[in-house]
Amino acid sequence: MSNSDQWLLPEGIEEILPPHAWRLECASRELLDLYSSWGYELIIPPFIEYLESLLTGTGHDLDLQTFKLTDQLNGRMMGVRADMTPQAARIDAHPLQRETPSRLCYLGTVLHTRPDGFAGTRCPMQLGAELFGHGGIESDVEILSLVLETLALMEITDVHMDLGHVGIFRSLAREAGLDERLENDLFDALQRKAVPEIEELLAAASLGEAHRRRLAALAELNGGWEVLDAARERLAGAGAGVMAALDNLCAIAAAMKPRAGEASLYFDLAEMRAYNYQSGVVFAVFVPGRGQEIARGGRYDAIGQVFGQARPATGFSTDLRTLMDLSRRDFGAPRSAILAPAEDDPALSALVRELRKKGERVIFILSGQEGGALDMGCDRVIARENQAWRVRSARKVLPDNTI
Repeated sequence: MSNSDQWLLPEGIEEILPPHAWRLECASRELLDLYSSWGYELIIPPFIEYLESLLTGTGHDLDLQTFKLTDQLNGRMMGVRADMTPQAARIDAHPLQRETPSRLCYLGTVLHTRPDGFAGTRCPMQLGAELFGHGGIESDVEILSLVLETLALMEITDVHMDLGHVGIFRSLAREAGLDERLENDLFDALQRKAVPEIEELLAAASLGEAHRRRLAALAELNGGWEVLDAARERLAGAGAGVMAALDNLCAIAAAMKPRAGEASLYFDLAEMRAYNYQSGVVFAVFVPGRGQEIARGGRYDAIGQVFGQARPATGFSTDLRTLMDLSRRDFGAPRSAILAPAEDDPALSALVRELRKKGERVIFILSGQEGGALDMGCDRVIARENQAWRVRSARKVLPDNTI
């Protein structure tokens, strides 16, 4: 790399500059305060862990997204976190070891080997909340409601939430006796709504007509509330596992209906993001003009089993920078500042301390520096009047922008 290129960052790796960094910080404070008001406790997991901990229960996709390196102290493989959810599960299962439900939230940078679907970045600022230790629909409804509260705080409108349930496809696949390869191929085709490919896969398999019909129906069961009624008709005759999963989805949907506000609820029975990871209801949030979801989550029971405590769990995550791009709020608008002269005067120092206590930004000018008050974003200056220090308009006191 030439000297002229040494300032470049790797592709997909970004830095956040003023004043946007301050706006992000202001938004994060409000969001974490919101989660705290719901009883969610902040955790700060490490940026790097042993690989087996980071990839617990998360499937192949997260493995591909994780940067790996060798611990020089003991030779074990380590990974840079690509998702904070497994870390939250480890913290709940081992360091905390609670019997009561545990509500945890987090905010931090994660690192991906390839650009993330949220914003085309490899270093999203992952924001999320997880609820451990409760398997009822109330915890799923709480997480879904918290997602909508998050978007409301950010003043993101025209929200569309897609709900699905991995238990429906998983139970249908088990009933039909699909082998692992066919299940994976069919899962992939369902995600793409590739109907001809789905029909071809099912036609080539040794399945009964009823099994083929029900599996093929999943690609078409997407839309508004009518989908739930249609699902009962088109999946009729399926086993107890399928019906239990559908009943669970319907109960959650009914509970969310009065809580959704202006958000639109949709249903997609082929919606199975993180299929190997999730165990129940799954969801993704979309807004017009964005091809990728802006938030996602669902239920992922028993992920903590490897850590010694298999607890029910549900949660969501998003990327704070994506939310900021969509937000209509002006978080942390740059505040005006006061420029103070470079004088060693106890009275001046006392005035500056008092102003800062009141929340003002006070900047001391440096001897010999370039630029004056207005160049530095200072609309006021401290000037001496009648042997006392006073705060005055920079434009009135310093028409030539000097101090």
